[in-house]
Amino acid sequence: MKARRYYGLVTLAALPLLVGLLLALALQAGLADNPLLRLQTRIDLGTLLLLVGLALTLCLAAGVAAWQWFDRRQRRALAAAQAETAQARQRFIRRLDHELKNPLAAIRTTLAYLTIGSDQQKETQAWQDISAQVERLSRLTADLRKVAEIETRPIEREPVNVAELLAELVTAVQASPEYADHAIRLLLPQAPWPLPVVTGDRDLLGLAFYNLLDNACKFTRPEDVIELRAAEDGPWLVVEVADTGPGIAPEELPHLFEELYRGRNARQVAGSGLGLALAQRIAARHGATITVRSRLEQGTVFTLRLPLPA
Repeated sequence: MKARRYYGLVTLAALPLLVGLLLALALQAGLADNPLLRLQTRIDLGTLLLLVGLALTLCLAAGVAAWQWFDRRQRRALAAAQAETAQARQRFIRRLDHELKNPLAAIRTTLAYLTIGSDQQKETQAWQDISAQVERLSRLTADLRKVAEIETRPIEREPVNVAELLAELVTAVQASPEYADHAIRLLLPQAPWPLPVVTGDRDLLGLAFYNLLDNACKFTRPEDVIELRAAEDGPWLVVEVADTGPGIAPEELPHLFEELYRGRNARQVAGSGLGLALAQRIAARHGATITVRSRLEQGTVFTLRLPLPA
């Protein structure tokens, strides 16, 4: 499509040249009066047709050359995209292998330990360890299923009060024993008007916001600051999750939204590595975007921009 459009532009650009050539030939052939030179020479019909054919051939050759150049460019871009997709698939498979191998190895080792025989207290602890690893695998498979389904499942299109939704999420997160000692500041505009509503799937948007907030809580200490703030910015409703945690290394930022990716700071923190990927997929289904900016030892800000109804 782009190649044909480019070819059409080249042909259109050559038309003035062709018109100028035909006008010059008409002047020389005496078909029109030349007010400057008053040429009275004539040119035979065969030469005129030859020159017109030459001009048309040059235009056609320019168009074909432009089409071939654009076609080669498209092919290179397609090959690069296919190579990137293949690399991303390989990275995902390696990460999935790692995420499955560790808990399975732990379960296998614990079962072998149980067969040797031990006291009741150690046996109880061993079964608890197995249960924890099974739960980890269950969460991983559930999150993988969510990521796969979000691409195709139909989503609701209804008015969503984002201010109300964010307030509910803060209450839910702080009610969790794991994050009970984390202070979360909810900053919402009150004047001159409150946040406008957006159109979307309330449950999915809640999941996206929760994943971003949960991510901030996981990687911050109780004494760190976590802010959940929202504002209207032109045609967008902007939600930010900011913290004063350890920050993210610059080389890790491009990979944060990849499935199962876990940075250096995340390897000792419980999680599947799918929360941010799921949040990004949900944002994409709503015509929204998620970006991140971070500074080491200062903190991180995740920004989700939702389109407002026209």
